[in-house]
Amino acid sequence: MTLGLVALSLVTGSAKAQDQLDRGAMDTSVRVQDDLYLHVNGNWLKNTEIPADKSNYGAFIKLDDLSRDRIRTIVEKAAAEAARPGTDTQKVGDFYKSMMDTDRIASLDYQPLESELQRISGLKTHADVAGYFGYCGTIGVQSPMALFVGVDEKDSTRYLTTIVQSGTTLPDRDYYLKDDEKYTATRAALVAYVNKLFSLVNDQVENPGEKLLALEKQIAEIQWPRVELRDALKTYNKFEVTAFGAQAPNLQWSSYLEGARTPQISEFNVMTPSYFEKFSPVFSAVDVDTWKLYLRYKLLDAYAEYLSPAFDEAHFELHGKTLAGIQEQLPRWKRAVDAIGGKGAGDFGALGDVVGRLYVAENFKPEAKARMDQLVKNLLQAFGQSINELAWMTDETKVKAQAKLAKITTKIGYPDQWRDYEGLEVKPDDLVGNIMRSGRFEYQRMVKKLGQPVDRLEWGMTPQTVNAYYNPTLNEIVFPAAILQPPFFSVDSPDALNYGGIGAVIGHEISHAFDDQGSRYDGEGNLNNWWTDADRKSFEELTQRLIAQYSEYEPLPGKKVKGDFTLGENIADLSGLSVAYKAFQIAKNGDEPEKVAGYTSNQLFFVGWSRVWQRKYRDDEMIRRLLIDPHSPSQYRANGPVTNIDAFYDAFQVKEGDVLFKPANERIRIW
Repeated sequence: MTLGLVALSLVTGSAKAQDQLDRGAMDTSVRVQDDLYLHVNGNWLKNTEIPADKSNYGAFIKLDDLSRDRIRTIVEKAAAEAARPGTDTQKVGDFYKSMMDTDRIASLDYQPLESELQRISGLKTHADVAGYFGYCGTIGVQSPMALFVGVDEKDSTRYLTTIVQSGTTLPDRDYYLKDDEKYTATRAALVAYVNKLFSLVNDQVENPGEKLLALEKQIAEIQWPRVELRDALKTYNKFEVTAFGAQAPNLQWSSYLEGARTPQISEFNVMTPSYFEKFSPVFSAVDVDTWKLYLRYKLLDAYAEYLSPAFDEAHFELHGKTLAGIQEQLPRWKRAVDAIGGKGAGDFGALGDVVGRLYVAENFKPEAKARMDQLVKNLLQAFGQSINELAWMTDETKVKAQAKLAKITTKIGYPDQWRDYEGLEVKPDDLVGNIMRSGRFEYQRMVKKLGQPVDRLEWGMTPQTVNAYYNPTLNEIVFPAAILQPPFFSVDSPDALNYGGIGAVIGHEISHAFDDQGSRYDGEGNLNNWWTDADRKSFEELTQRLIAQYSEYEPLPGKKVKGDFTLGENIADLSGLSVAYKAFQIAKNGDEPEKVAGYTSNQLFFVGWSRVWQRKYRDDEMIRRLLIDPHSPSQYRANGPVTNIDAFYDAFQVKEGDVLFKPANERIRIW
């Protein structure tokens, strides 16, 4: 049976195709059957040094660097123009000037924050503190209570305010609560950092670092672990504000919401209710002076990298060197580009869509979008075939899975509707003011959604972001322009590499609609159980086996992958790769392209998969990611899924005794 999939009719065995393969990166002395990742990337791993200004380096980062270079051209051109005040060009150019005017930044020292520091000094009561907690969110400063507006997960036609735990500097609660050598040293570095910031503003409070650490440890002790934070059911708890106020009575909710510029709301989703219930007595027990110390630190930490060199260097020492192992600060122009255009997933920077619009005009071709449209259609149809072939799912649930699949919306390249920045004031001589005004502007953009129809055209990433995502509440898959480049995708690449690269990424994002959490949402984007109990039980038995597989991986001695925390991404990798292979077979329609560098097209598909995960990590960064990143380290993203895919065994004649061999009855087949 054919599904009407169309082959991309790209280059197969030409010299250009072999160039796309990058044979020099490969280590063919390593057998594919023992380590696909090293076979494809081994020489690159041996011969590549992580740049001094990076915590990790590889395929994603190289494309990110390319994107940044392209945006640099855009912002420097804007800075060189005599643009009319209030135009997008003026805003981009003047923001860049304010970031690059290092002499002025040095001369101002911490003066740009003096008015905010005075405001904190004037807080007198716990109600004042709660109000400032709310206000923190409007200017990009952390507090123990975070607020955002998003789509209501049980009614995807409306927006809902959500509050969630926050408030700690270090990447995860384990940094505060565990006593191994790395975490102990990091806590000492935090103390030193706080002391340094307070000395730079001539704050005479005694032992600020120790006091801050003690308070943040109290907060960390009552926070939810990250594996619980990704549970869609546990984190949906809608309350009337007054009703939840009775459960956490000391938190001065009216003051908090007034400070957060949302006094009108009467209900919210409390993602972490037990945290707020436990934080309520902590909040009232900690005296106002200690909270003021905490808030002074949080303000300084949030803006240190935009102040004079002493603040900037102190910030980098903790956040760059200690936490991520980075040796050198990014060049100033790169940091300026990031501040304007965004630093990655979910970060729009100050003017992300302005530079995004220009980025797309210069760097994204219509034929790439057309090819992606076809690839997505192919993957969606192949996923539908996979659903029909599932042995573990009943027909009743298959019908509902197909209905959800049919409702997935696809967004490719760039948004149909760009963000508007009218009203944002940008000055060439006021960097901190620009950052603060931009924070307020984006916060107001978010809060204004309340009471409005859900905007289904909105994007959660800029086009220049090297990433992709699935949004469960809108049931959509999104692929920004910047990821639609080699090694993920090229109009000059063989079908096999494109399907193994961007095809598997497409499959990955589709699979998120059916992973352990995405599968709890229906086709309309609502949390709604469309499964039979028996099917859910069968699904969870399979996912438990995947948890066990990944929990055995140990990238550093004593530091293992958290199989439960990374489950959603591991499901998406396995299922996405399986479905991409199926789509590739149907697209070939029985024809076998000529070999490329000795690889059959089926082998080349898996080579294409492995090469997109080319990456090296510093040890400090790996430790950090194992706690906070729901994705497995790259080597396991390449090798882990293929051990469960029969087609990999067939392509490379994998047999018992090979390192990547797993008996057929132990292979995990989910979607």
